[in-house]
Amino acid sequence: MILNILIIAVLGWFVFNFFGNQKLKGNRLEVADFNEAIQVKNVQLIDVRTPSEFKSGHIKGAKNIDVFSSEFKQKINTLDKSKPTYIYCRSGQRSQKALKIMLKDGFENIYDLKGGYMTWKSNQN
Repeated sequence: MILNILIIAVLGWFVFNFFGNQKLKGNRLEVADFNEAIQVKNVQLIDVRTPSEFKSGHIKGAKNIDVFSSEFKQKINTLDKSKPTYIYCRSGQRSQKALKIMLKDGFENIYDLKGGYMTWKSNQN
């Protein structure tokens, strides 16, 4: 009996983590695709870096909401969860954290810039 419960728990964990991570990978866009997508009107573009990083350079039209701010969840909940939302950070780590939080909070169409602002900037030259 205990062995059956353990097997079910392990299989459940594996399925959840495998398919959960697949969903996140599907939400990561290469620079060209991200750039094309944010050209469309009526999208939300969010930079999840610190305010000082944002001031040093950001993608035109982006709004700064620091993922490590104590107000992050409060600020993202002012956004329209049904609108396409595009997020990025410096290299892609923090935006993955933000992506997970935002998916849990009910965002329906959210996409992350693979490689972050560093990759974006190196592709703009």
